[in-house]
Amino acid sequence: MRFTTTALVAAGLVTACSVSHPPLSPDPISVVAAGSLRDAISEIAREHETRTGQKLTLSFAASGLLRERIEKGEAAQVFASADMGHPLRLANSGNWSAPRVFARNQLCALTQANLNLTPERLLDALLDPAIRLGTSTPKADPSGDYAWELFRKSDALRAGAFSILERKALQLTGGPNSPKAPTGRGTYAWVMDQGQADIFLTYCTNAVAAQREVPRLKIVSVPPDLQVYADYGLTVRRVSHPAAQAFAEALLSPSAQAVFSRYGFGSP
Repeated sequence: MRFTTTALVAAGLVTACSVSHPPLSPDPISVVAAGSLRDAISEIAREHETRTGQKLTLSFAASGLLRERIEKGEAAQVFASADMGHPLRLANSGNWSAPRVFARNQLCALTQANLNLTPERLLDALLDPAIRLGTSTPKADPSGDYAWELFRKSDALRAGAFSILERKALQLTGGPNSPKAPTGRGTYAWVMDQGQADIFLTYCTNAVAAQREVPRLKIVSVPPDLQVYADYGLTVRRVSHPAAQAFAEALLSPSAQAVFSRYGFGSP
C-alpha cells in the first residue's frame, strides 16, 4: 500500500517523536489489547522497553470485554481494539482520546483438513447443515460481530442465509464464559484441534497463527462479495502519563508497522 504525502509526513513526525523520549513513568504503563494483537504488540512492546527503558504491562482479551473492564474501573492507559466501536464508546465518555486506526485485518475461514473448499464454494459449505460453523462471540469480541456482518452479506446472495447462519453459528470463543485454551496453546488452533468446529470464521491473522500451530488445518479466503474488513482502533486515556501517549505513537511508527505487516495485518 503506497503512502500519501500526508502519511509520509505523519510517519516522519512519529519517528521524530520516538527519538525524543518523554520522561519515564515510575510505574509500568498499562496496555490492554485485542487477543488477535498478542504476538505483534508483545514484540513491539519488548522493543519499546529496550529502546526507551519504559516498563509496560500487557493484557489481552476480546475487545468488548476489555472495554467493559475499563468502564468498571480498570486503570488501563492504552487500549488497542480490534474495532473502532469500543474505543469510540470510551472516547464519547470524554475520558479517552478520539480513536485512530493503527492496523487492519479481514476474515478468513479456518477449516479442518478433510474439507476441500475454494472461496467460490465457501458459502455452500457454511450453509450445509452437516457443517459445524464456529465463530467468536458477538458484542464481546469484534471477530464475532464481523462474522455476523458476513452473514448479513450472504443474505443478499442467498435469501434466508442470514437466519440459517445465525442459528447454526457456534459461539466458541471471545465470550465472558468461553473455555480458555491451555497455557501455551493458541485459542483457534486449540478449538479446531479439539474438533469443536468444521469451519471457523476468524481474522486471517488468527487463521495463519492457528495453521502454524496445527499445520493440517486449512485456510480458505473469503470471496470479495462476502469479505468483511476490520479497522483496529487505538485510544489513550486523557489523564495518563506522557509515556502512555509515547507508546501509542510507537504503534504507528514505521518499525512497528513492519512488525504488524509480518504478522499479516494491513497498514492504516
